[in-house]
Parts: sequence; C-alpha cells; structure tokens
Amino acid sequence: MTNPSLQHIEAAQRIIRYLYDTRYLAIEYSQEGSSDQVNPDLHCSADAAYAYDTDTRKSTEGFLFKLFGGPIDWHSSKQKAVTRSSTEAELLALSHASTQLYWWRRFFTQIKLQLDEYKLLCDNQQTIRIVSTPAIKLATKLKHIDVHQHWMRQEVAEKRLQIEWISTDKMTSDGFTKALTAQKHQAFIRQLGLVDIRHLIEESSLN
Repeated sequence: MTNPSLQHIEAAQRIIRYLYDTRYLAIEYSQEGSSDQVNPDLHCSADAAYAYDTDTRKSTEGFLFKLFGGPIDWHSSKQKAVTRSSTEAELLALSHASTQLYWWRRFFTQIKLQLDEYKLLCDNQQTIRIVSTPAIKLATKLKHIDVHQHWMRQEVAEKRLQIEWISTDKMTSDGFTKALTAQKHQAFIRQLGLVDIRHLIEESSLN
C-alpha cells in the first residue's frame, strides 16, 4: 500500500475490471430448480486441486452448497498440510465439507426445513471407494489424513452421510479450487445460478 509496484497496480486494475464487468450478476433463488416444492433439493459438492500452489505444493480445496437453485454457502482455501496424492487432497476436502454440511443439517432442523437427503458430490472415484468400501483403505503415514479417513468411513457406514460421484465437467466446486479459462468461467457462472439482472435495474431506474 505504501510503495505499490506496476505489478500491484495491474492486479488491482484487473480486480476492478472484473467487478465492473460482473456488476449485473446476482444470485437467484427459485422453486423451479427443485424437483419437490415441499422438500427442496440441497446440492452439495466438494473438490480439490492437488498440489496447485507451486511454491508450497499445497492443494487448494473448495465446496459449494446450493438450495432452491442458488448458493447458500461456499468456501475456497489452501489446505494447511501438503498431501501426497490427489486422493488425500480430495479426502480432506470432503471431510471439511461434511462438517459444514452437518452444521446446515442442524440449522435446517431448528427452522423445521425438511430435506429428503444429505449427500456430497465428488469427482474422484478412488476417494469415494475408500470411504464407502470396507475392504479398501488409504495407506498413509500422515496422522491427520488417517483421522479424516476413519471419520468419513464411519459416517458413511452409519448412513449419516452419502457420497456420490459426479463428472468433473459438472463439478460446481471446480471454480473454487483453481483459475479457470474464460469458457470454463462462463460455465462456472451458470453452475452458480447467477443471472443477469441488468434489465431489472434499468426498468427500476426508468420508474
């Protein structure tokens, strides 16, 4: 702030351009996106980009929860520890998203919002097999990874949590884990449920 370089100024200008170009995008919630008008669908996904940070080789993770077609909770962060495989990175992302999903389940219970199921979507089939198949276990010497693994296996075995596979091109959390190309970013905007409300603002200004 006291001695910005040309690189800092260019980065700030890029952010300003992005905010200006997306100023008409808004989150839209609608019952039309739910298969059941009484019991709406809760869409939850978690993803990780393995060793994405080139300086530390830490992975980045993110999750997205959508209700009535719009985001209600999202997260993006660098993982605190270096993982040794994409499976470990995905496992950590799933575990962190699961604890947040449990918070929402308690909240929905308090406000008496009934949902048919609570499940997380994941695009890594090996991770899903590890937490759902008793005969398969992740071999790791990292204690914190092993704790997350056993907790996830326990919750899935007790049927308190469902993990389902989704293809990478439909993974809504992908945009929270890495930088996207222009085409993928436009798809990510649609996956978030963002809509252009320019016409509404222009109509209100005329009135």
